[in-house]
Amino acid sequence: MAQLSETPDVPDLGRRQFMNLLLLGAAGGTVVGALYPIVKYFIPPSSGGSGGGVIAKDALGNDVVASEFLASHNVGERVLTQGLKGDPTYLVVESAGELGNYGLNAVCTHLGCVVPWNASENKFMCPCHGSQYNSEGKVVRGPAPLSLALAHADVTDNGKVSLSPWTETDFRTGDAPWWA
Repeated sequence: MAQLSETPDVPDLGRRQFMNLLLLGAAGGTVVGALYPIVKYFIPPSSGGSGGGVIAKDALGNDVVASEFLASHNVGERVLTQGLKGDPTYLVVESAGELGNYGLNAVCTHLGCVVPWNASENKFMCPCHGSQYNSEGKVVRGPAPLSLALAHADVTDNGKVSLSPWTETDFRTGDAPWWA
């Protein structure tokens, strides 16, 4: 049995331990509740799939639906979307009703400018320092040292375009991907 204190004003050891636990629980709950949003902010969002893919977004931030996208774009077009890590990524319209199986990161490998598609010359031309890339994003004129980064472009079961990291050999150069 717990020993009672000698004076009536001091609670016995059992009540003291209970009050300490109650205080610790209340303070701990408050601290955890305050820290949760801060910790959640620093953890990057997950797409939920094991492939690490993200749904491509259009200029308005809406998901890119393959059927609607193909209906509104012509064969050979390269169209900017928001891709992996929020980077601008081109989707390629290969043929009527078919997207290319790859996307091209639109960030120039020289100094990081966004490289626009020049349809009349059938290549990407960087406005900053004149780097040029062919229609598949392979560098053809410097000062850019490397080709544009690739991403897999796939249509999901619900018809949306998903972009996922490209980790295989670069089909344009036969080398390992420099961006991986």
